[in-house]
Amino acid sequence: MKVVKNDHVAVVSGDFKGKKGKVLKVYPATGRIIVEGVNFIKRHTRPTQKNPQGGIVNKEAPLHISNVMVICPKCDKQTRIGKKVLEDGKRIRICKSCNEMLTSS
Repeated sequence: MKVVKNDHVAVVSGDFKGKKGKVLKVYPATGRIIVEGVNFIKRHTRPTQKNPQGGIVNKEAPLHISNVMVICPKCDKQTRIGKKVLEDGKRIRICKSCNEMLTSS
């Protein structure tokens, strides 16, 4: 997957188009990610020892990975991700617009 945990992404399609956030969790098997502050759902929970009150909880739901684009930290634009192999055999992710190495902060 080209998107990893702690990447900053922008939603490019769907109900939350234009919102930005940090990737909290990645599900490679289903191709979905959870983005901080995007795609909230209401979850009805029963009382537990951790939450004795129970009730309705707002939480982030997964988005499909095709609905987001990574924001490059150097050029600060939405960009596609490329992969490059260095001389020592290490693989890195690069920004397609400025060819800068991407690190997950």
